[in-house]
Amino acid sequence: LLKMDFLGLRTLPILSRGLANIRKLGLEAPDLDEIPLDDPKTYKLLMSGETQGIFQLESEGMRKLITRLKPDCFEDLIAILALYRPGPLESGMVDMFVDRKHGREAITFPHDSLIPILGDTYGCLVYQEQVMLASVELSGFSLNDADNLRKAMGKKKPEIMQKFSAQFLEGAIKNGCDPDVAQNTWDNIIKFGGYGFNKSHSTGYAIVAYQTAFLKTYFPAQYMAAFLTFESQAQKVSDWSAYLEDCKRTA
Repeated sequence: LLKMDFLGLRTLPILSRGLANIRKLGLEAPDLDEIPLDDPKTYKLLMSGETQGIFQLESEGMRKLITRLKPDCFEDLIAILALYRPGPLESGMVDMFVDRKHGREAITFPHDSLIPILGDTYGCLVYQEQVMLASVELSGFSLNDADNLRKAMGKKKPEIMQKFSAQFLEGAIKNGCDPDVAQNTWDNIIKFGGYGFNKSHSTGYAIVAYQTAFLKTYFPAQYMAAFLTFESQAQKVSDWSAYLEDCKRTA
């Protein structure tokens, strides 16, 4: 069975209005489904923290994180949306991710078999999918058991986790993993895996965030005009000061 969630996002009509504004001026509007996801100017805007009006990246806390992390690839953008939550922020996972990205901490992997799984996140466990893949790859879990492990971690059920602990360690050792390495890997999963976010969800949001950032980078007036048009229906005019100051800076 396929479970699907449909979310109503005001950002989608904002994007459509922004494209319409571009066309009204006789300019060629980009196809947002075809824009490059490695555009340097777009990442320069993101790294600057000037993310007012950009989907999911507007809050003061998020802007501080984005200027610390300085995302320069789409994988980093996905990770930011997964990391900016109370669990990762309080557990030290965010600091580890930032320090490893910028070379202030060595990138290490609990086991060589996890390099393909954790490579994009600098050896950090960020996503639920990584926990599942690690248990399958290292300990021979079935996909069903891996999903049950994910559920148990998310719901913080120690009695179920104890059962999976034995299964994980036995499977890893059976596959030739050193017992100490297996234990260390499991400890890391327990420490950070419970904070893991759903990567597919974060990726969908990252696409929309990137599209808004792309339009703000190359068509700031047309995009912010669309943004403020829709915001005027949802906020008081007194809340606009930050947006108007941003428009003056980026005009």
